[in-house]
Amino acid sequence: MALTYTQPPTEKQLGSPAPDFNLPGVDGRLHDLSSFREARALVVIFMCNHCPYVIAVQERINELAREYTTRGVRVVGINPNDPVRYPDDSMEAMKLRAREQGYVFDYLQDITQETARAYGAVCTPDPFVFERVGSEFLLRYHGRIDDSWKDPARVTRRELAQALDAILGGRAVPEGQSPSMGCSIKWR
Repeated sequence: MALTYTQPPTEKQLGSPAPDFNLPGVDGRLHDLSSFREARALVVIFMCNHCPYVIAVQERINELAREYTTRGVRVVGINPNDPVRYPDDSMEAMKLRAREQGYVFDYLQDITQETARAYGAVCTPDPFVFERVGSEFLLRYHGRIDDSWKDPARVTRRELAQALDAILGGRAVPEGQSPSMGCSIKWR
């Protein structure tokens, strides 16, 4: 598993609209951006089942979804990995993981990997935060979840939550977004 870091968003990337998608979820339904149109903010996290970086933060992702759903935020996990070479990332394995972990967010499969490419995702986990402005979701944050991927007890800064708090409070998201890190996406 090759350790990969995201690139912090450039000024040009910030404010860009979220690419649309139409992906199957573990709930048996298809989901696209309009599925989340009522959200004030949308967190899109490219993740998978087998990456140790995702495994280390999956409960934090679930906690974040629980904490912010009541405030108008939706969280969606998208698995972009090749399920042929990595059977742990098949739809059946995703359904099992979501059930075992009690995911309270939508977990979708990007079998063609087109969505991951459109977003510029490079690793798992790779979080993007969008603010709804009118009928569009605009990028406000692309970085890590917090400052201690491995040990939740050592977290001192919850950067993704800070971005959401800023959006929900009508403030600009703090600058200097730290890159996320994780396993490289398993491209076909």
